[in-house]
Amino acid sequence: MYEPSHHLITRLLLNQKQDRQDFQRVQVCVVGTGEYVTGFVNEQESTSDKPIGVVALSLIDLRNRGFISRLILCGTNGKKFPGIRTHLKRGYRRLYGNHSGSLTSEDDQELQFDSFPEDNVSSDPEAYKNAIKSMNPGDVVMIFTPDHTHFEIAQFAMQSGMHTLVAKPLVQTLDHHSKLAALQSEESDRGVMCSVEVHKRWDPIYQDARERIVQGALGNFSFYHSYMSQPVTQLNTFANWASFSDISYYLNAHHIDFHCWALSGLHNDTWRPHSVSACGSYGVANSEPYNMDTEDSITLTVQWKQQGTGNAGTAIYTSSWISTKQSDVHSQQRFFYQGTTGEVNIDQAHRGYTLASDLTGFKSVNPLFMKYTPDLNGNFAGQIGYGYRSLAAFVESIFAVRNGMVDLKDIIRQMPTVTSTSTILTTAILEAGRRSLDNRKRGANSDVKIVYNESRVPIGFDCSVNLR
Repeated sequence: MYEPSHHLITRLLLNQKQDRQDFQRVQVCVVGTGEYVTGFVNEQESTSDKPIGVVALSLIDLRNRGFISRLILCGTNGKKFPGIRTHLKRGYRRLYGNHSGSLTSEDDQELQFDSFPEDNVSSDPEAYKNAIKSMNPGDVVMIFTPDHTHFEIAQFAMQSGMHTLVAKPLVQTLDHHSKLAALQSEESDRGVMCSVEVHKRWDPIYQDARERIVQGALGNFSFYHSYMSQPVTQLNTFANWASFSDISYYLNAHHIDFHCWALSGLHNDTWRPHSVSACGSYGVANSEPYNMDTEDSITLTVQWKQQGTGNAGTAIYTSSWISTKQSDVHSQQRFFYQGTTGEVNIDQAHRGYTLASDLTGFKSVNPLFMKYTPDLNGNFAGQIGYGYRSLAAFVESIFAVRNGMVDLKDIIRQMPTVTSTSTILTTAILEAGRRSLDNRKRGANSDVKIVYNESRVPIGFDCSVNLR
């Protein structure tokens, strides 16, 4: 995994902020203004573990550190921006007001950003195009919008010469994935990179587990099971787009990506998902008061096979968005990996750190993801969080490319980009899961086989043969 802060020149820059003014900083446009970006949901602060978001706060800090020149937030409803600005200022004052409760003019300036569309525009689904046109080729676009909109926005950004970071899932289909991969390929003259924002790759515990798997400490692959859930209140947060995606795309994508990333480094990348069968649970989302055409929980059962051997492994990926509102965490998330000579079990939600108070009750907290508590001087101190680091790695990488510190091709080989084996396999599994669910609803064969070309790249699906 590429860590630009380990690059000598960039590391020196981090310690010498005054010297960074001699370098070309990047403009960053974030398309999407919801929970993960600002923490502002349904005209109020999110009740999740991201009260003032992750993306905007991290990018404001990266701008303070000299990597970013201009920050743009882009949505579809400009009338939300006054509320977003007030929300961010209020949250920033509460957390980083040096304990005085007042926000100085310097702090106020620190939180400034350009916005598209204008504040008096109630609806402009293509505002991102004007935002991107106001930038320069080689700048950065980050996409944190509903899953089904990712492809169109990413395609426009890359065609406009922008390096693009997309929230998981990258896209919903192999066809869309291959089209973005073509825009990044060495045959393309655009010189752009498109990567997936999969922050679990920056979690030090997940990294360590992956390294042990790849280095053979656990033998060959045999079995993998992951589970991730969020409370039923998420059905309100994502009400406008839930029927255009599903909880597997939204949550299973995390651990499917990790599993594909691990197996792509095991035994010379010889493992491939062979077939997928999916089951869904119903009864909450499709009933009052939600009335959504979507599953409550989704389980994908995937048969993996190793090329050139008789070896096979099984993976079960489960996700849900109807978990209890009274849980000790916003997201339950864990996985179990069984190798032929060892196993690893990670409960990401419970790191042995718990808090209890009269105001919030009992909570398991994880500042390793996003640290909101300030340092002793009242300043933001979340740079160690893997939610922050996944964003910083992308921005710092493009900063390093722009200033001639590193070659873009070297970064592409190490980041989770659209041409990486692991990201392509993740898209294939997710789409196969959706196809399996749809087939099951129609009473058709629910086993979906993934079809590969001679280079072992997935190119399609076959549902005509019963694989059992």
